[in-house]
Order: sequence, then C-alpha cells, then structure tokens
Amino acid sequence: MSEQQALAGSESVRRGPQGKASLLALSALGVVFGDIGTSPLYTFKTILGTAEKSPDAAAVLGALSLVLWTLFIITTVKYVLFAMRVDNDGEGGILALMALLGVKKQHRPTIVAVGLFGAALIYGDGAITPAISVLSALEGLNMATPVLQPYVVPTAVVILFALFAIQSQGTSTIGHLFGPVMLAWFAIMAVMGLFGIAKHPAVFAALNPTYGLSYLFSNGFTGFLVLGAVFLCVTGAEALYADMGHFGAGPIKLAWFAIVFPSLILNYAGQAALVIDGAPTDGNIFFRLCPDLLLLPLIVLATIATIIASQSIITGAFSMTRQAIQLGWLPRLQIKQTSSEGYGQIYVGVVNWLLMAVTLGLTIGFGKSDNLASAYGIAVSLTMLMTSALLFIAMREIWRWSLLAAAIVAACFLIVDGAFFLANLTKVAEGGYVPLILAVSVYGTMWIWHRGAAAVSQRLRETLIPVPDFLARIAEKKLPRVPGTAVFFTRTEKGTPPVMVWHVKHNRALHEHVVALRVETMSVPWVSSAERIKLEQVAPNFWRVDAHYGFMERPHIPELLARSKALGCDIELSDVTYYVGHETVISREDGKGLPAWQERLFALMERNAQHVSDFFSLPNDQVVEIGRQVAI
Repeated sequence: MSEQQALAGSESVRRGPQGKASLLALSALGVVFGDIGTSPLYTFKTILGTAEKSPDAAAVLGALSLVLWTLFIITTVKYVLFAMRVDNDGEGGILALMALLGVKKQHRPTIVAVGLFGAALIYGDGAITPAISVLSALEGLNMATPVLQPYVVPTAVVILFALFAIQSQGTSTIGHLFGPVMLAWFAIMAVMGLFGIAKHPAVFAALNPTYGLSYLFSNGFTGFLVLGAVFLCVTGAEALYADMGHFGAGPIKLAWFAIVFPSLILNYAGQAALVIDGAPTDGNIFFRLCPDLLLLPLIVLATIATIIASQSIITGAFSMTRQAIQLGWLPRLQIKQTSSEGYGQIYVGVVNWLLMAVTLGLTIGFGKSDNLASAYGIAVSLTMLMTSALLFIAMREIWRWSLLAAAIVAACFLIVDGAFFLANLTKVAEGGYVPLILAVSVYGTMWIWHRGAAAVSQRLRETLIPVPDFLARIAEKKLPRVPGTAVFFTRTEKGTPPVMVWHVKHNRALHEHVVALRVETMSVPWVSSAERIKLEQVAPNFWRVDAHYGFMERPHIPELLARSKALGCDIELSDVTYYVGHETVISREDGKGLPAWQERLFALMERNAQHVSDFFSLPNDQVVEIGRQVAI
C-alpha cells in the first residue's frame, strides 16, 4: 500500500458510516435489532408463566403496560435519546464509554473497573441469547404438531453448531440479506399484532402507565417477580448503543422509530389482546397470532430471524474482544478479517468456540426456552445499571449539566434499572448464576492480564539504560555497526529498548540504522494520520518512533515505517529487520511481585497469546525473536 493510499484509508474510517440513512437503517435491522426484535417470541409467554395461571384482563393489561413503558423508558429514552448522544469519536457501547470517561478524560480506575465488568457481563448473557432465541422459534413446532417435540432440542443444537462453525468463513456473502429478512420479520410481526388487536381493540388502554403500576404494587411478590420477565423485552437494547459506530446514530434512530418500536408495540399488544379475548395461554402465545395454514412458514422465518439475532451477538462479542485487546485488558488473540467490506467483519476463534461450547451446553442443559428465561436478563440488567452510572458522569463532565439536573435524570434511570436488577436477582438460584460465573471469569481474565502486563512493564523500566550511555559503551568496546536497519520494539517511553541491549550483548554488533518503536493504543477508536506518529532522532542514525492507534484499529507496522520515512526517518524499507522480545515470566524471589497464582495464570496467557509479529502485521521472514526472562 502506498503512503497516499494509507493516509486516505485512515481518513476514510474516521468519516464514519457512509451512505443513505435509509439504506444504513435497513442494514441496522439485521445487525442491531436482531436480539430485541426476536424477544416477542418468549417475553410475553414468560410473563404469563410467572404471573397467575389464569390472568384476568386487568393483569394482562398491567403486564402489557409494563412492557410498553419499559420499551419506552429504557430503549427509547435512555439509549436512543440519551446514551447515543455520548460517543467516543463516533463509537458507542460500555467499553467506549469507559475509555472516554475513565481513561481519555483522566485515569480513574473505578470507572475502568465498572466499564470492564459491564463488558464482561455482556459475554455472560451473550451465550444465552442464541440458545433462548432459537429454542423459542423451534418450539412453535410443538403447536404445529406435538409429534415433533422430541426433535426441538436436537434441531436447535444442529442449527447453533452450524452457525458457530461457519463463523471463520465470514458472513459478508449473506450479510446483505439480513436487513431485508429482518424487515420482513418486523412487518409480519406488526400484521400479526394487528390481527390480535382486532380481537380486543381496548387493549391500548395499557398505554396508560397506571395499569402497570397498579399491577406491580397490588400483586405483592408476584408483581415483583413479573418485573424479571418483563425485562426480557429490552435485553437487546444495549446493542443500539454498542453498534452506533457501525451505522451512525441517525440510521439506528430511524430504524427504531419507523420500524422496530411500532412493530414491537403492535405485536405485544396483539398477544395481550388475544389472551384477554380468551385464547389458551399454554404453549407460545406468539404463534397463536398466526393462522394455522401459515404456522410452518412463520416458524421457518422465526428461526431465520433468531439465527440473524444470534449472529449479531457473536459479531458483537468479536468486536468487544478486539476493543479489550487493543486497550490492554486481554491477551493478544488471533483476529481474522473475513471481509474487506467492513472493519467489523472479523473472526476470533477462541471466543467463537468458547461461546459455542457454553451456548450448546445451555441449550442441552436447560432444554426449554422457559427454563433459560430464568437464567436470562440478570447480566444485562446489571450492565444497564452500570451504564446509567456512567451516563451520570457524562451528563456532568461532557454535557456540563448542573448536579441537580444530572442527578434527577440519572436517578430515574437508576431506579428503573435497579428495580429490574433486583427482580432478576431472584433468578440466580434458577440459572442466573450461569451468566454471572461467565462474567466473573471474563473479568478475572482481564484483571490478571492487565496486572501482569503492568508488572512486566514496570520491571523493564527498572533496568533501562539511557541511549547516550548505551551508544558510548558500543563505541568504547568498538562493536561494529553493520549495514541495514533494525527496528526494536519497546514498551518504554525512554531509554534503550531492552531487546536492543540483549541483542548487542549476544551478537556483539548493531545495525547502522536503528529505530526504537513503541506502539500505544489510545482511548479513542481511531487516530488521524496527523497524530499517528511522533518521531524523534535521539542520536545519529538512531530514531525513536511512538506510534498511536485507536482501540478499533489494527496496527500495521510496515505501513507505519513508510510514513516515518516520509517524515525524515532515513531508513531503507527493503532492508529492515524487526527485533521483538519474547518474555518468559517467572516469579520474583524478593516476595514483592504478584501472588504466585496470578503470575502462573498470566504466564499461561502470555504463552498462548498471538505472536507479536502477527499482531503488528510484520513480514515473518524479517522478524528476529529474542527470548528473555522477566521476574514479576
């Protein structure tokens, strides 16, 4: 790639999503709204199962009112109208918000911890979403013919296994179909809802919030438990914020207000109207909205929609993993770009197979979507609670709201999110422990990796040699300077790279041209060309290059060196040798290091991390690896 092409490519990603808002909104239907768009498959039936066995009209209207106002308060007001106004150079989601408030503004470990645990929680519920969605769709077969009931779980397992198995091939070839399929799905849901509403038009009385509040406070503990089921209607709301960087806030808002929100309202209202009209509540009330002749085609469409929703969750997990790696909170993992059409088209093998194992285990272990509903929601509700706390800080520091105004708005969000979280806590013993265990495991991995990496950097800084002193030693010992250019990677801002010291010690020679290269990931998603490189000549033919990348970018060092040459770093790009250090982590003997169990876990992750040459896109035949022991 030429210098001009590289610069143009960098600026193109900073311009954000390109294209007509309507087309971007259509694409967003297949990526952003899959989870929340398939929630009608299981939400209302879970509510009815949690409430009384034979709910009267008042109870049904109360439940519907809670669903509609939950969609409005959490999704529309909190995420669409508030959260999407807080972006980190166009990127959204709890990790981008954490980087903005906890690192970019000033370093605040508490905010960083909150953001990271919120991200870890998303992995927890992310494993449940494909299982509960696909099972809910296939359970419609029970209503078509009970003979097929024994085949629901095996079919779900086959579909989910196939979905995860094709991830490495990418989804760009079929991705353009996701939007139109989901558009058809939302249109059919709306028509089915209108069919149900025609049975009992008075169901729209549930738009009055007093129905929901009356049901909530007049049914004791049952009303409180129903909140946990009601929350299922917004489990995909976080995706609206997290995927903002892929489509832009405008197209996502357009899709929400023009298509998704009306369709969800109509479908939930239709299900409630059908129940009030006397329809049986056994089985799945969603499929009772469909005429018998069209039931099988609807099941097929529902299954496809849930596969698309699952694909969105998997892609989101890949994207979040890359962000965490770039921010230094996860070890380097092999990331495969599956398409040149979009930066988000990636594949992370370790994450894919771990998610698959957990998802298939949950599908087989719980067996029914009703059982999985008990495990679903607790992690997302806690993530939303954390997002509300971060939004309060954003209101104060970014929007410059007064303390009173920010406190009032944030308190409303926190009260709603807190109520849902407490209601979901009742699910812990029934399966809610699953996403919590997954989240704690992911967060623990992040924490140990970050502590270990910081300890390694600290140890390396303790033994730094100033560059003038190092070059003086070379001159004093009359060590030869051989032709060519050596690029030494370093973690330190000053001094001689430790890899260079070890190289000279063992080879007793140094290249004529030397570059000390430090790569730093910034707390912004993208870094402009002008800010990419900081170059300083610290001695004759000795340059220090500081490279800056955003947490959504992939470093490409050969391209970077082309830029450094244009900025005055006189090196021959065709004759470059890259020197990287391979650390073997050992325990400190003075007792001042990390606890032994943390050191061992970090060492295990370090050994299995992606090779630095792959991570930095280095040509393999020009890389020299130097082993070293680092006691932490």
